[in-house]
Amino acid sequence: MPRIARKKSGSNIYHAMVRGINRQNIFEDDDDRLCFMKILDYCKEISEFKLYAFVLMANHIHLLIEPAGEPLNTVLTRIETRYAMWYNRKYQRIGYLFQNRYRSETVETDLYFKTVLRYILQNPMKAGIESRPGTYRWSSYLAYENGKGAITDTQYALDLFGSRESLMEFLGRDNNDEVMDEIDFDRQLQDEQIRKTMYQISQCESVAAFQALDQQHRKEYVGKMYQNGISLSQIARFTGIPKTTVFRAVQALKAEEAESEKENAVFRESDPADHFLSDGIVW
Repeated sequence: MPRIARKKSGSNIYHAMVRGINRQNIFEDDDDRLCFMKILDYCKEISEFKLYAFVLMANHIHLLIEPAGEPLNTVLTRIETRYAMWYNRKYQRIGYLFQNRYRSETVETDLYFKTVLRYILQNPMKAGIESRPGTYRWSSYLAYENGKGAITDTQYALDLFGSRESLMEFLGRDNNDEVMDEIDFDRQLQDEQIRKTMYQISQCESVAAFQALDQQHRKEYVGKMYQNGISLSQIARFTGIPKTTVFRAVQALKAEEAESEKENAVFRESDPADHFLSDGIVW
């Protein structure tokens, strides 16, 4: 079956996402993340694209990007190729590192730009790898908090909101934002599968039955449903629980289960071995 041509953005702004092949991690440690940021900076200088936001997750990357003289595909290929070569040399592996077809969506309006911006910068919170916005270094959040970044182009968003205070209040607000998500690659399940999984976990066959549970069990079962591959939006639809509440429950569960991993991912001022933080770079 031929591939469907990608839709071109009238604004030339895109939300792009690349992911490790077979969902494998593309970042094993902070040296990997730092290398990727150096490559991103280098390619930005070559391609002259504008980068409005980014976040580096364990096995995928989100970019809010506006290409200049080159198409988006060329820009992403240049970045991916350089990083994959470095990664393969470091870990003595061969073969593809990234999913062979990145995902992208057009960002046509100021309202959707704001929505995607917040979604990207809240990604670490929703994934449970930071306790509050800005404690995870590998995103553009601190660039907006500080008003300027070394790589992030912040002025466009600052102009949209009129002030940094208004922008930061928006970025920290609870929401039910719906944008292209990592789960859209292949994690979606059929409704019948979801109903079966929900029943196996909670013994509930309907929204009404699930909402009749006490709060603690609802939170516990929401987390288990997510672990079984059901997306936040699907959980909200099948349980009747607001999506904001769902991602808070998932965030809490992940924080409990991955405490040791989070210690390596989160940058803390009390950690004297954190040579990255001492560099003082705000992306």
